[in-house]
Amino acid sequence: MIRIMHKVMQHAGKYKTRIRCSYISALIKGIMMKMPMFMCLYAISLFMEGKMDEKKCLFIGLAVLTGVILQAVFEHVTNVLQSAAGYMVFSDMRLKLGEHLRKLPMGYFTEGNMGKISTVLATDMVFIEEICMPVLAELVTFLISQGLMVLMMFFLDYRVGILSLVVIGAFILIGHLMMDTTLKHSKLKQKAAETLSDSVIDFAEGMGIIKSYNLLGEKSKSLTKQFEESCDKNIAFEEDYGPWNIAMNMTYGIGTALILALSAFLYLRGSITPVYFVSVVFLLFDLFLAIKAFYGQMARLTVTSASLERIDEVFEEVQLPDEGKEVLPEEDTYVGNEIEYDNVTFGYTDKDILKNVSFEVKKGEMVALVGPSGGGKSTIASLIARLWDVKDGAIKVRGVDIKKVPMSNLMDNISIVFQRVYLFQDTVYNNIAIGRPEATKEEVTEAAKKARCLEFIEKLPEGFDTVIGEGGASLSGGEKQRLSIARCLLKDSPIIILDEATASVDADNEKAIQEAINELVVGKTLIVIAHRIKTIKNANNILVISDGKICEEGTHEELVKLGGIYKSFVDKSA
Repeated sequence: MIRIMHKVMQHAGKYKTRIRCSYISALIKGIMMKMPMFMCLYAISLFMEGKMDEKKCLFIGLAVLTGVILQAVFEHVTNVLQSAAGYMVFSDMRLKLGEHLRKLPMGYFTEGNMGKISTVLATDMVFIEEICMPVLAELVTFLISQGLMVLMMFFLDYRVGILSLVVIGAFILIGHLMMDTTLKHSKLKQKAAETLSDSVIDFAEGMGIIKSYNLLGEKSKSLTKQFEESCDKNIAFEEDYGPWNIAMNMTYGIGTALILALSAFLYLRGSITPVYFVSVVFLLFDLFLAIKAFYGQMARLTVTSASLERIDEVFEEVQLPDEGKEVLPEEDTYVGNEIEYDNVTFGYTDKDILKNVSFEVKKGEMVALVGPSGGGKSTIASLIARLWDVKDGAIKVRGVDIKKVPMSNLMDNISIVFQRVYLFQDTVYNNIAIGRPEATKEEVTEAAKKARCLEFIEKLPEGFDTVIGEGGASLSGGEKQRLSIARCLLKDSPIIILDEATASVDADNEKAIQEAINELVVGKTLIVIAHRIKTIKNANNILVISDGKICEEGTHEELVKLGGIYKSFVDKSA
């Protein structure tokens, strides 16, 4: 348990001193908690020995009152220092986690880790800051109180003190065994929570498909199964914890009985005085309460340990290196290829998705990527923005390996229009201004106008100040796509990666989006992931990607004459 407390302290960062100070206040609080009891014992001994008088009675009363007041004061100080520190620690940790996630490769987010991230943020961190942190100083209080009680037993009689230590040892042994069991189940319990979060997110995001294919009952059964498994893990946790808790209570009862029996035996033999015997009886039922309460927090601390491990797992994920020192040459001054793929090999796992891909893109050219689904088109486009790093080979922008360039400098030169657009739960204005936060209102409005957004924005209840739903839920697909293009127009980057934005919209929106794209690409270098042949006929170069390789390369006319894969695509789309 001390190890877990130490583990929490390791995550406390700059708040370690504050938390340690709370331990000092908890120490004083623990001493003050026993002040009334010690004064009562003193009063009993004075009465039994016939030595009580008004002066001593007043002294005892003032001492008890002082102890109660100081206990309340230091309990408040402890709560202020520790509980508040818990919220501060995890506030900083959430910001740190956000910064860490920002630097992870996109593969981490596409490999089923969304449930883990969600559980870490919404369950693990909340549990520790709200449940565990306020308990830490309390545990120190319990330890101090237990130490004072054992010292008192030694003061009354060394044999009673030794027996007290033996009982404490039994508590520690049971507590250690209980911790091993509950820690194992805590990890399973938290893992079940993660799996459940994944299932809930998957169910919610796929609700449209589930309903359209009348799979609500089937998918509900799957989700219900995850709830049942989570419930089973929680019940298993309690079932394994229960017997140890019973053992702890039995140790408390048996230990108390043994202390009473030994004290009575010593009293009958005349080894201790009546005053000492009464003192033992008076202290008896409070003797092991502190250590019992200490181990009563075991379940919380083992869950805390499992939660901290899961938090550490996320922080241990390897970030994309961002140590580049070179700056990309200015677009206007550089003479040479704007983009170059040099024998690029890449795989999300051990299996290579791209194999020795090489091509060049000159400034202002449009290169289109076509080919069967899963062939590697999106991967090629994503690599230039360093959503992942290449396994072998190099990608260069204006002659500089993008690994040697700071991410901020690289992304200043690249804009991406995804086919699947995500908008934040914020105003329309702020969703566009993400492209260039320092832009003026006039510039944002102009970008919206060029992206063919202005007409539908002006019809919204609050215009640019209208708050749209998370993910852009309150807008149509075409409207979301045009807002994303407005972002890119505002950013005005020289390189555009375009995952064909008109592939899944209606005819009216397609016309508006195509007009917006035409505004966007003027004078830009384009890499287009093509789904429709008609949008790439005028491309300077078309790369046909299949099985992670460039199978065909050339202009539209050249590839049609070749009569290969591209020709078959043209024929199918005719």
